[in-house]
Amino acid sequence: MEYRTLGASGVRVSALCLGAMMFGPAGNDDEAECAAMIHRALDSGINFIDTADRYSLGISEEIVGRAIRNRRDEVVLATKFYGPMGEDINSQGGSRRWVTRAVEDSLRRLGTDYIDLYQMHRPDPHTDFGDTLAALTDLVRAGKIRMIGTSTFPAELIVEGQWAAERRSLERVRCEQPPYSIFTREIERAVLPACQSYSMGVIVWSPLNGGWLTGKYRKDAEWPDNSRATRNLVSAKRWDRANPVVQHKLDLVEELDGLSAELGCSMAGLAYAFTLAHPAVTSTIIGPRTPQQLDAALDYADLRLSHDVLDRIDDLVPPGTDLNPDDAFYVPPALADATLRRRM
Repeated sequence: MEYRTLGASGVRVSALCLGAMMFGPAGNDDEAECAAMIHRALDSGINFIDTADRYSLGISEEIVGRAIRNRRDEVVLATKFYGPMGEDINSQGGSRRWVTRAVEDSLRRLGTDYIDLYQMHRPDPHTDFGDTLAALTDLVRAGKIRMIGTSTFPAELIVEGQWAAERRSLERVRCEQPPYSIFTREIERAVLPACQSYSMGVIVWSPLNGGWLTGKYRKDAEWPDNSRATRNLVSAKRWDRANPVVQHKLDLVEELDGLSAELGCSMAGLAYAFTLAHPAVTSTIIGPRTPQQLDAALDYADLRLSHDVLDRIDDLVPPGTDLNPDDAFYVPPALADATLRRRM
C-alpha cells in the first residue's frame, strides 16, 4: 500500500481510504460483516477511514467505532458534520451551537476521545465560515479534533477559509473532500489548483461515479437489481436512459471497458488509478457495501497509469468537465434560489 502525506499536515495516509457510507441500514446492515471488512482493510495496509454523522443517522459511526476499538492508534479517523440529525431546526449546519454538540455526539458514537480529521460536509450559506472555523479551532485547542477539513466546497470558499484563518489567527483547513472521477472532472479547473496553492490534502469521493465506472451499467442490459440505479439513492435523472447524457455515458463505458481489458485490470481499478494520478489527490475513497467490492478495490490498490493511458482518457472525457449536471452534489445558493438572482 502506498502512503502519502495529507497536505502539509505531516500525517501520512494510505492512497486508498475506506469510506463507511455503506455501513449500516443505508447499505449493509450486517455489523459483523462490516466489521470484518474494516479489519480486512486495515490488515491490507489501509490506515485511513472516513465516515459521517449522517451515514445511517449515526449508525455508521457506531459500527466503525466498535470495529476499531482495539486498533484506534492505527487509524487516521475522519468524520463529518453539517446535515440534519433530528427534527430540531438547529441540529444541523455550521453554527458554533451545532458544531460543539455534533462533535460530542460523534465522539460518543465512535467511542474515542479525539477525531483526526473533522470535516464540514457541505457549505452553510446561513453561517459565516469564519465563525465555523473559530468553533472548530477551539475544538482543536481542546484536543477533541486534530485537523479541520471540508467536503464538496467550491474553490472560492476554499480560498475564503484560508483567508479567514489567516486574518483571524484560526486553524487552517487542512483537507478538502470533493467528488472526482473519470466522468466528473470539474474540480480540475479550480478546486484542485486551489488546494495545491494552500498545501491542502485532497481525499476524493465517488471515484466510481455511483457505480458507472464498475461496468455494471451497460447499453443492452437492464439495470442490476439492488444497484443505485434501481434504488434511486440520489437522483432518478442520473439513470434515465432517455437522457442523452446517460446514453453518452453508456457509450463511454464500452470504450473504458476496452481500455481496462488492454491493461489487464478491472474498470473499477482503472477508475481508482485515474483519480490517484492527479498530483493534488492524496487518497481516494472506496465505499464497499460487500466484501467482494472491497476485495475488488484492493486487487488494484497499487495500479498506476501511464501518461499514454491518461491521454486516452482525456480524449474520451475532456479535462475539467462533468458529463452529467445531475452528478453535481453542491449547487451554489444563487443558482438554487431564484430570489437571489432577482433585483428587488
